[in-house]
Amino acid sequence: MQIKVRKVNKDGHVRLRTRGAIKEVLINEDLMEPGSESISICFRGRDSSGIIDLSPMEFDLLYNSVKQRIHLIKGLRVLRGKGI
Repeated sequence: MQIKVRKVNKDGHVRLRTRGAIKEVLINEDLMEPGSESISICFRGRDSSGIIDLSPMEFDLLYNSVKQRIHLIKGLRVLRGKGI
């Protein structure tokens, strides 16, 4: 996975670019507040790591934008941990 970010600091706009592998995808639910679900994509690269949090609405927008092109994916591997 490649991440490109543009952020503003005291020197102006700075563009950051990093690569990493997706290590885990978490679906977080709150039983006390059902409207505050989130989807977390955890990644780790050689020099960087992070978490991308998406709301269900943002995830739906992302999925709907790639749904028509899903046939272009040539292969898929499902990796499972010990407890799954």
